[in-house]
Amino acid sequence: MGAATARQLAGLGWRLVLVDRADDDPALGYPLATRHDLDEVAEETGGVAVVADVRDQPALDGAVSVAVERFGGLDAALAVAGCVVGGPSLWETPDEAWDANIGINLEGVYRLARAAVPALLRRPAPRSGRFVAVASAAGTRGLPQLAAYVAAKHGVVGLVKSLAVELGPHGITANAVAPGSTRTAMLDASAEVYGLASAEEFAVHHPLGRLLEPTEIASALVWLCSDAASGITGAILPVDAGMTAH
Repeated sequence: MGAATARQLAGLGWRLVLVDRADDDPALGYPLATRHDLDEVAEETGGVAVVADVRDQPALDGAVSVAVERFGGLDAALAVAGCVVGGPSLWETPDEAWDANIGINLEGVYRLARAAVPALLRRPAPRSGRFVAVASAAGTRGLPQLAAYVAAKHGVVGLVKSLAVELGPHGITANAVAPGSTRTAMLDASAEVYGLASAEEFAVHHPLGRLLEPTEIASALVWLCSDAASGITGAILPVDAGMTAH
C-alpha cells in the first residue's frame, strides 16, 4: 500500500520522504519490504529513502526533519505501516504478538503524529495540512483470533477522530482509510491464521466478490490529501468492497 501510494502521490507532483523498516521483524511470520524495495520506490518516485521503524520516535523525528530541510516544510503525513500477528484467542496471545500489533499499527500512528504535527503547524495560516492513517475494516468490528490487531485498529479510529478535533482549529485535517481484504503479504498471513488454502477465500466477505488491490487503497489515501477533500476531517473512509455494509 505504501509503495502504491508513493507512486500515485509522485505522479501528482508531491515530493516525498519514504520511511520503511526495510528489514524483517522476528515477531512477524512473513517477509517485509527490503532496503532494495525501499530504494527502488524512492528512485522511481524521486523520493528520499529513510530507514526507520515507526515505533522509534527519534527516527521518525529525523524523517520529518529531512522533509523540512529538503523541501522547506511538511504538508502531509501518511501513516501506512502495518502488520498482523494472530492465531490464539486473546487470553492466549503472547506478549510478543500483542506488542507487535499495538506497536506497529497503533503506536506507529501516534509517533508519526508526534513527529509530523509540529511541522504541519509551522506552515503559515491559512493551512491545508493533511494527516492520513490506514485503519481497517477491523477497526469497527470484532474478529476471532486477531484480537490484538482489532484492538490496535480500533485505537487508530479513535486516535484519528480525536486528532481531527484538535487540529481542526488550525486548518489541518485528520482522516483514515479503512481497507477490507487487500492483496498483500499481510493478507496471506491472515489466511494462515484461519487455515485457508488461499487469501482469495476472504473475497466471500466482500459484496463485490473480489479482493482489493493496493492501488485502490492508495487512491483513497491520495484523495484525502487533495484539495478535493478539504472539507473532510475525522472521517474513516471504508475502502472495503462492501465488507462493512452488512
